[in-house]
Amino acid sequence: MRSVLEFKNISKYFPGVKALDDICFQAFGGEVLAFLGENGAGKSTLLKVLNGDYQPTKGEYLLDGVQKHFRSPHEAIQEGISVIYQERQILLELSVAENIYLGRMPVGRFGVIDTAKANKMAKEIIDDFGLPISPTTKVKDLSIAYQQMVEIMKAYSRDNLKVICFDEPTASLSDAEIDSLFEIIAKLKAQGKIIIYVSHRMKEIQQIADKVAIFKDGRYVDTVVTKEVSEQQLIKMMVGRDLGDIFESLDRNKQIGDVLLEVKNVSSDYVKEVSFTLHKGEVLGFSGLVGAGRTELMRAIIGADKMRTGEVYLEGKKIVNRSPKEAVDNGIVLVPEDRKLQGILSNLSVSGNINISMLDKNSNGFGVISSGKEAQEAEKGIRDFKIKTPSPDKKIVELSGGNQQKCIVARWIATNPKVLILDEPTKGIDVGAKSEFYNMICEFAKQGLGVILVSSELPEVIGLSDRIIVMRSLRISGEVMREEATEDKLLSLGMMGDEE
Repeated sequence: MRSVLEFKNISKYFPGVKALDDICFQAFGGEVLAFLGENGAGKSTLLKVLNGDYQPTKGEYLLDGVQKHFRSPHEAIQEGISVIYQERQILLELSVAENIYLGRMPVGRFGVIDTAKANKMAKEIIDDFGLPISPTTKVKDLSIAYQQMVEIMKAYSRDNLKVICFDEPTASLSDAEIDSLFEIIAKLKAQGKIIIYVSHRMKEIQQIADKVAIFKDGRYVDTVVTKEVSEQQLIKMMVGRDLGDIFESLDRNKQIGDVLLEVKNVSSDYVKEVSFTLHKGEVLGFSGLVGAGRTELMRAIIGADKMRTGEVYLEGKKIVNRSPKEAVDNGIVLVPEDRKLQGILSNLSVSGNINISMLDKNSNGFGVISSGKEAQEAEKGIRDFKIKTPSPDKKIVELSGGNQQKCIVARWIATNPKVLILDEPTKGIDVGAKSEFYNMICEFAKQGLGVILVSSELPEVIGLSDRIIVMRSLRISGEVMREEATEDKLLSLGMMGDEE
């Protein structure tokens, strides 16, 4: 008989928020069940209830007919349930093997940890995944994509695994790494594991999922067989409306102005001799494969990484950004790729996260911060960016990923920048929230901001950008106007640029 995971009348309430409301459905072994819904629909909350991170307000869940109740993720793991969250749960100072076998390191006859054996076992799993990494490498020295794969390998290595849940597992992965992950999921499926897959990428869901469970506003809507419904039908069930062609309906800026930003021959330890211009009111896209140098270029421009050579001009005036703060003071802001580690301040509220960029503005001559000014700025950010929160005092980590991202954008827009750099701004964000972000980006351009959009989603970078720069091997390999841009052309430039 197939294993069955059953949710019965699960509800979860937070102050002012009904996150889950009477959830009832089943997931079966040997199938991939995708969770689909807008940010805030309840998908991640349900995983946290299953995993013991949250305790349900009411209801129960059963595994093979046996009621389970986990008070911690450790208890869930002991029962064979692993949840791999979008936010990584790894120890950066430990090696790959030590992370995979954390708490389960093999020991010799006298109770001494057998590191060599751990490395050997880890190497076998790494080879299964087809990854070019060593079991002895410290995780902090790996890319974000490989750190994510270490997290997945840790769950894969457990002998008692019955249920494995993936929360946006491919957000930081290249196409080749995604293929490797899908091969592993196919193995787990063949072994009869219960697989839950949370993603906002429709193409992935249609490729990997047997069924789709749809959530809306904390409620379970329905489970459908993936191959029996179209993408548009799924979106309509999820958001309650037909979004149509999300890019065709955008109100773009038609008045692109003079050169705003000029980057000349910029090199760092991670990019080589890059030059480009950005115009007022322009959305300039940056495309390229993982490791092409896009994020590293933006870090060099804002002073997060040291520029070895090159110059940056803003409105014709040479500027020097020795730190991100200097960049902000000069009118250049960056919304970073890694929302958890570099974007949000997880111990602060929504208000605290929005206001952190305006401490000087909100203080008097004696350095005393005005709570009234902070309240006004927070309310303005929540209103202007339609941030879904019961209160400005709500901890930001308790919001959905899309609403966390809106808080970060609100923070930097409050500084009145001239250049807004968005690095993977819609990573881990649902289709409905993406539509809001796309309209927001067009509005910024109409206001005269220069917008730099770094995105690995080809339809997104083509649909939003006025002009697209493609990078490969830490250099620019080509430039394409939106009217001429196709996915094939961008991929060709990204994979076949000239080498030196």
